[in-house]
Amino acid sequence: MLSPSRFWPRGHRHLRTRLFTVLALESSADDTCAAVVTSTGQILSNIVVKQHHIHEDFGGIHPYKAVQAHQLNMPGAVQRALRDANIAAAQVDGIAFTRGPGMTGCLGVGCSAAKTLAAALNKPLVGVHHMQAHALTPTLTSAPNPPTFPFLTLLVSGGHTLLVLASSASQFRVLATTVDESIGRVFDKVSRMLALPWSAKGPGASLEEFVAASPAREDVAPLMPRAMPGVLGFSFAGLHSAVERFVTAQGGAASLDVSTKHGLASAFQRTAVGQLEEKVVLALRWCRDQGLGVRHLVVSGGVASNSYLRDRLGHSVINATRQDPVSLVFPPPELCTDNAVMIGWASMHRFLAGNTDEYSILIRPKWSLDDDIDIPQTES
Repeated sequence: MLSPSRFWPRGHRHLRTRLFTVLALESSADDTCAAVVTSTGQILSNIVVKQHHIHEDFGGIHPYKAVQAHQLNMPGAVQRALRDANIAAAQVDGIAFTRGPGMTGCLGVGCSAAKTLAAALNKPLVGVHHMQAHALTPTLTSAPNPPTFPFLTLLVSGGHTLLVLASSASQFRVLATTVDESIGRVFDKVSRMLALPWSAKGPGASLEEFVAASPAREDVAPLMPRAMPGVLGFSFAGLHSAVERFVTAQGGAASLDVSTKHGLASAFQRTAVGQLEEKVVLALRWCRDQGLGVRHLVVSGGVASNSYLRDRLGHSVINATRQDPVSLVFPPPELCTDNAVMIGWASMHRFLAGNTDEYSILIRPKWSLDDDIDIPQTES
């Protein structure tokens, strides 16, 4: 399995003298996750407990219900992660958890559990930036040819739409973000507007599955707006509004036949993904003009599991970088959505460097990747 030696700062190499095992927890939104990961890149366990059956009736994540579910599920998730890894809690070398960003109450469950475990077991503790973890996942999963720093990363999820330059495991520069809604949130909202039943992966995934089920009529959808052309930034509110106006004018989702829903969903997905394609090409050109030597585009986050997005980005990156090729890298779909494996892996360089957090560490529901995310802090 992949060794982390090529990813951590050179000054830390003398610390990699033995296997280091991390128990990691993730609870930033509606998935309760626990995993055991080693410094050699072994995934010893990966537990993800979904809450979709709880939130579908509310049309989205209900904060109070999500916290309750995390409180119910976290002890069992930790127990299963240790059992699947065939390791006792006392044998774990460190405890990692998602410190932020995310939903305040949900983050608090994971933080409290991690701090209690670390204190009881007398183990070091590291709080991890959720989007840093998404960005670094392919450095674990893409053996034998992982992305090398610096690389460009597109982070697309229910809470974020970011283009980020990753210079190291802890140094990130945000090149573009959304001025309004994230692409994942808009996928979820359009799915609900069309009254699509949630799939096992959630409302956004149900829209992708619905579009892929049969050919869509191209003549039934409204003109979808092109957002911020030529600008390195994202905006999905206009696209959301266009779909909402069309559905309302037709008398609501109940008045739409299946063919019309297919046409509308297809046009929405094509336009939303097209915006990602355009902005990625702009960012790649910027990196080239700056002479940064970027050779990889990493795409991660829950929306990165979308097969249509993967296919379209593959074509656009190839076409845009024929003279100076850039490789497109995706984690496996099961590690695109929230999981604790990525949290454990993102914490590893800090554990190996002895750069850990105090047990008094607090969560950070709002936390930019532009911040220095590896300095231990005790204030939110």
